[in-house]
Amino acid sequence: MPTNEQKYTTVIDRNTFYFFDVEFEEDCQAKHIDPINNLLYNLHAKIKQTGIRREYFEELLLHPNGLRAILALNGLSHENLMRILTVARIIDDRDLNQLLCRSQWAETEKQPEIHEWSKSKVTRLALDNEHFRRGLVNLFFEGASNPALTRILRPFELKKLSIHKLAIDVAAMIDTLVRYREKGSAQARGKNNAEMLIRKTLGELALPYDSGDLPLLVEHAPGEKRTMDFIIPDKNEPKVIVESSFLSTTSSGQGDKAKTEKAVSQLIRRHYPQAKFIGFVDGIGWYVRKEDLKRMVSAYDDVFTFREDELARFETMLIEVFNL
Repeated sequence: MPTNEQKYTTVIDRNTFYFFDVEFEEDCQAKHIDPINNLLYNLHAKIKQTGIRREYFEELLLHPNGLRAILALNGLSHENLMRILTVARIIDDRDLNQLLCRSQWAETEKQPEIHEWSKSKVTRLALDNEHFRRGLVNLFFEGASNPALTRILRPFELKKLSIHKLAIDVAAMIDTLVRYREKGSAQARGKNNAEMLIRKTLGELALPYDSGDLPLLVEHAPGEKRTMDFIIPDKNEPKVIVESSFLSTTSSGQGDKAKTEKAVSQLIRRHYPQAKFIGFVDGIGWYVRKEDLKRMVSAYDDVFTFREDELARFETMLIEVFNL
């Protein structure tokens, strides 16, 4: 078993710094970035020829990517748009209702039962309901001057709801805004996750795995247990337990995470002494928090990063453990 210093050195010397998958990046560009760019280029051409018109944006909302394109243009997140719609449904303000054409699309709701709509519902309404589309366009054009929104929204967010934000000048602006808009969506889709490489390795070796709670920890330490990322081959007789932590940013919670992993490792060694507890610890976020990193790696029997040679070493370890 490697020493803590050796495990620490592994993360320092073989750190990938920022994980990215070339195939994913190309797919994201082709399926998400380029289509939205094209929508906004076309919109820009219309605006340049005849000026800004509301009907252009209502037409854009009929496209499956239309709402995302407008949100990219004004820099408003989908989450913030949903917050605004939730607020409108709760406060039932006359002027805001009129701005949003709310009487034409509002559902009958009791105040205590109002829940936030999903992204898919907002997108579907924009496609299916002309009054909702018109209300959204009104919001994007005039929201910054609405008294109710002026009281509720931070000025930083309120200024995004202005016709001036819809003036398109240069291609670089379009591309930057689209990338800003799509960053959160790409992360939410989960396809650009470093853990996919662990799944790929397990798949190539035809090794089954579970995720979730270990039964003996649930039984003996329900208040201390935590869900496991990969339990190989299953929860009942695990031989390898893998936890993954890839951080491209730093946070105050890293120290707490390291302490938690240390406590969990002690539980695993007590209740599953035959199992190896493995950590994938990588990213610039760990690299620059070295004291937290030292505590983190001490929890594991061995530590890997997502660099190619480290993934090969992980594969070799699995082959040896499972006699493949």
